[in-house]
Amino acid sequence: MTLERALLWGTTTSSLAKGLLFGISALFFTRVIGLSAATVGLGLTIAGGVGLAASFAAGHLSDRLGAGRVLVAMTLCQGAALGAYCLARTAVAFVLTACVAVGAEAAQRTARTTLLAREFTGADRVSVRARLRVATNVFIGVGSVAAAGALTLDSSSGYAATMVAAALLVLSSAIPLRHLPPASAPPVASPGDRVSPLRDRRYVAIAGLNGLLTIQFGVLTVGMPLWVTGHTRAPAATVALILVINTAFVALFQIRAARLARDIRTAGRVVLAAAAFLAVACGLYAGAAHGPALAAAVLLVLGVLAHSAGEVLAESGGWELAFELADPRFAGAYQGISQTGPAIGAMLAPAAVTTTAIDHGGPGWLALGALFLAAGAGTCAIAARAGIRVPAEMARSGT
Repeated sequence: MTLERALLWGTTTSSLAKGLLFGISALFFTRVIGLSAATVGLGLTIAGGVGLAASFAAGHLSDRLGAGRVLVAMTLCQGAALGAYCLARTAVAFVLTACVAVGAEAAQRTARTTLLAREFTGADRVSVRARLRVATNVFIGVGSVAAAGALTLDSSSGYAATMVAAALLVLSSAIPLRHLPPASAPPVASPGDRVSPLRDRRYVAIAGLNGLLTIQFGVLTVGMPLWVTGHTRAPAATVALILVINTAFVALFQIRAARLARDIRTAGRVVLAAAAFLAVACGLYAGAAHGPALAAAVLLVLGVLAHSAGEVLAESGGWELAFELADPRFAGAYQGISQTGPAIGAMLAPAAVTTTAIDHGGPGWLALGALFLAAGAGTCAIAARAGIRVPAEMARSGT
């Protein structure tokens, strides 16, 4: 089995599990384990912090032990943790289990990205990652639809059975990964050459700016339900329509968007274009607060189309920069940094979206759009300088 096919099968199965969890996890935690919503929120926040550390640490482990081994081990660890949720009956047990589950999933992302960085070259890395993202989105959607059965039954046994099914799916996703082809040897580096990627200010800055752009995901998952139902006259069903449009757009255009980021400098321009689309989307979302239901719905649909264009462009440009600006001798450590930035953005997204757009309406949306534009402009400026420096550095090093 080829590496891409193994990753694709593993991604498909684990994404089905993720879709199931999106549908029932909150209800499982509150109705089956018996936790309060506040306890669940605090526990998942703590687990998110563990996930940040795991993203970074998995990069160094991937360099030392091999990304394939780390990926398989963390997949099995996550599957076991999901199964352990069924045994948790106290807040402490829930938090500990959540830390393992979230940390293992974060480590998987770093190990998977390190595999792509090591085993593919040039445009192939971004193209393969785009195909994996399409599979992720599609099968999360399939899993979410499948979770409707448990939601219809609305019983503790149904939620528990779905959690067990998700655990088994994650565990089974490790099967194709066990047959990965032998990893290629990383470029040789002497002990004196080893430099922490944390000292690579250019790479850390790119990761941080990418983290700010990652806040856009919170606009859809957190912002849209609150904005549509609380600040516009559009029907509540518009929220579901927006999410469907976004999922379909990503499935149709992510691979095409990946072809636009051909090198470091074009990747920077792609990210700037993404930020412009996201800013336009913020303006359209803000406009939906004014006018009748039909006008609001039209503006929201136009907004999510612009938003989705920004999303696929931001991902494609960000992937190219994360791969091409990394030192290939320490691919794992660098990809650990690249995954940490978006993880921080995802953790900050709910608060960032609610304290701007939801709390302050139009001015808040404008502030959010300005944040995206600033992140895109900063990324483009760094990439422009890096696009000149990297060839010169390679020439001096003889590579």
